[in-house]
This record gives sequence, C-alpha cells and structure tokens, in this order.
Amino acid sequence: MHTRTGGRTEQTFSRFKVKYIYLLINVLTVFFPVVLSFDKKVHFYKSWKLIWPGMGITGLFFLYWDVLFTIKGVWSFNPHYITGLTFFGLPVEEVLFFLTVPFACIFIYACLNYYIKWQMDNRLTRIISNLVIMLCMLGLIFYYNRLYSAITFGLLLVIMLLLQYGFKVGWLTRYYVAYLVALIPFYIVNGVLTSIPIVLYNNQENMGKRVGTIPVEDHFYLMALLLMNIGFFEYFKTKNKAL
Repeated sequence: MHTRTGGRTEQTFSRFKVKYIYLLINVLTVFFPVVLSFDKKVHFYKSWKLIWPGMGITGLFFLYWDVLFTIKGVWSFNPHYITGLTFFGLPVEEVLFFLTVPFACIFIYACLNYYIKWQMDNRLTRIISNLVIMLCMLGLIFYYNRLYSAITFGLLLVIMLLLQYGFKVGWLTRYYVAYLVALIPFYIVNGVLTSIPIVLYNNQENMGKRVGTIPVEDHFYLMALLLMNIGFFEYFKTKNKAL
C-alpha cells in the first residue's frame, strides 16, 4: 500500500513538473535579459518605459491573430505541457510568449547597438529588404491557400514595404544584425516548443517545410514580430528625446 501511494505521489509530481515546461521556457527566456538590464554600460532598464507601449500594441495584434489561428486549427497546444490557465482560449504561457520573446530580442538589439558600432551599408540593407519582399511575394503566390503561410508572408510584406520605402527608417541597418543574433535563442526556444512538442502545427495550413522541427514560416513570423516591436521602440525613443 505504501509503495503504491509513493508511486502515485511520484507520478503526480512528475505531471506537475511537466505542466510547467512552457512556463519555465518563458521565465528562462526573459531571466538573463532582465538581470543584465542593469549592466552599467548599456543601462537597458532605463529603456523599459519605452518598450512597454510598443510591446502592448504589437502583443494585442499578435494575440488576436493567435486566438483566431487556434480557433481555425492552424496550431494547438499540448495539454500535457501547459498549466491549463487560459486567456481567451490561449494558454497563459502563450500570452507571456509575446512579452518575454520581444523583451529578450529588444535587449539583444540594444546591446548590439551599444557594443558594436559597425552597421550595414544602406545599399546592402536595401538588397536584404528587397530579398525579403521577394520571398514574401513568392510565398503568397505559391501558398495563398495556406492560412499560416498567407497571413505571415502578407503581413511581413506590408511591414517591409512600409519601413523600407514608406517611412524609410534608418535603423534597419542595425535590425538585420540583431535578427541574425536573435536566431540563436529562437532556435533553442522554438526547437524545444516544436520538438517536445508543446505547440502542434497543422501542416495543411503551412508550407509543410521545416528547419529541424521548426516550420519555415516561423522565421518570417519572428521577423514581423520583431520589426513591429523594434519599430515602436525606435518611435517612442525618438519621441522621448524630442520632449
């Protein structure tokens, strides 16, 4: 009897630990950026007030998208690895994802801006932007009937055209370097989320092509998410300097 009870207790504890995996990923994603925000050189904590407005606007936009995609069955969440707490049908961990990941990536962007003075030539930046625009157009042409593909490529196409040719922002020369560096934690975090898997993708709504276990569209999704967050960050930073 004692052995059985002990076995049940151990299984319950194991299930308890498993259910916190996605939450733990969020905590680890943001832990080091928060701690290192008080670095005496970068002073990233002083920029926190400039981050929240953009993260709020972008987060609401992507959460609305996330809710619709969950309803439409574009993706779903493995109940074994989430706490069960939900917000408009989304796991609370997924909501936190739109705070922890952008915060960590803006931190990377700010650190690179401080420590690395080199930036891309405007001509090279324009070439990369044009390449992204072309890839998005091709993605829309060939995968217009796949919901995740079409919305991701369509959104990124609009953002890139606006930033490169509409607003003609100068910070794209630094953004592309930050994006490349952000791919390192992206592969770690998304690799875990898609290999366990915690997030399950419906391949009928995407290209069906993956880098390891990560859908190709996730790279463009990340690019759109960061462009919006960093765009707002730069906007509020400029506005704050003008005051």
